[in-house]
Amino acid sequence: MPVIAMWAHPRALSTAFLRMMIARGDVTVVHEPLVTLVDEGNVPLPTRDGGTVTVTSLGDVLAHLADLARDRTVFVKDTLEYRYAYLFDHPDEIADSVHTFIVRHPSRTISSHYAIKPTVTCPEIGYEHQYELFEHVRRVARKAPVVVSAEDLLRDPEGTIAAYCASVGLPFLPEALHWTPEDRAEWQRTRKWHLDVERSHGFAPVAKSFEVTVENSPQLRSYYDHQYPFYERLLQHAIAPGDNT
Repeated sequence: MPVIAMWAHPRALSTAFLRMMIARGDVTVVHEPLVTLVDEGNVPLPTRDGGTVTVTSLGDVLAHLADLARDRTVFVKDTLEYRYAYLFDHPDEIADSVHTFIVRHPSRTISSHYAIKPTVTCPEIGYEHQYELFEHVRRVARKAPVVVSAEDLLRDPEGTIAAYCASVGLPFLPEALHWTPEDRAEWQRTRKWHLDVERSHGFAPVAKSFEVTVENSPQLRSYYDHQYPFYERLLQHAIAPGDNT
């Protein structure tokens, strides 16, 4: 069975995507193991017998995900405020995974990121790390990477998820596009980042305004100017909703 990775910049709608994967019920879902490992020094992971195991290195995370996939497809979502050098230094350990990426227009994501973390730095916005990893997996992975536009996902959830499933080799389950609003144990460590998806029941825009934005903050505008070209390059590879070939 494959390990399907979703690599996201922060505030990309990736946790809503993960929530949809939980609603499927046919894959093992792992939430942000790499960012947790960097922040905490260790990360608990599910085991094939329903328990948990704590690992303390990125290599052990990758090995454990591969072990989980012996029985069942694994979907793992992580964010790229950090550059995970191990992924670049050990390409053989990620070559067999299916790598997917989700991108959202940076004007909103940067303002949203700043609203939660006012100390955010430009590298932590994540698009540059994301594009670097995209180009890396294009070279080393056995399967071409898949890119999802968050705007397409909000505009046409069914068509976008159907195209995604066709690209990664999963059956399309339209019933998974709707779920019960609830808090989830998967994201308790970083719950303040996931309040919108906690209240959600599907993919839908959230009406929200921000006091500090890329339009009125020179700092955030500088972040935008740096990160936007990487977003644009990634978007050029986005799958088309409804393309199920």
